[in-house]
Amino acid sequence: MLEIVTYGNEILNQKAQGVTDFGPEVSTLVAEMLEAMRIGKGIGLAAPQVASALRVFVTHVEEDKPRVFINPEIVLTSQEEIEFEEGCLSLPGLYLSLKRPESVRIQAWNEKGKPFSIEASGILARVMLHEYDHLEGVLFIDRLSPARRERALAHYRRLLRM
Repeated sequence: MLEIVTYGNEILNQKAQGVTDFGPEVSTLVAEMLEAMRIGKGIGLAAPQVASALRVFVTHVEEDKPRVFINPEIVLTSQEEIEFEEGCLSLPGLYLSLKRPESVRIQAWNEKGKPFSIEASGILARVMLHEYDHLEGVLFIDRLSPARRERALAHYRRLLRM
């Protein structure tokens, strides 16, 4: 069982490395990530959140199937942005309203090494963008203004003391 790393772990601030071998190790990582996401009651999880420096993330939003993204690249994002509350398994208990593009198109590979492209909007687009940020070493709190980020981190520290 993979353990989800939390805020403060250096891997969360590092850019992940591309997958070059679509062998059994990647299939095992993906299966374990899907299980860790389910147990953590999340709807998305990136490999850096389980201490793996690979460019892999998984999603499973309500009314959609579980999805696997390996070496994803953002092709297009909408001009329109939507503000919505986000949380993160690596910052448990912290939820913040954040603007993101309403839709996104991503190219990636599945765990078998087959390329695909997906266009999504709404919650799936938000999750895909959130998890993609993890692969770039960006946390959702990094998208806040400095003052708002500091307030959010102070609140998170209080949550940890409870």
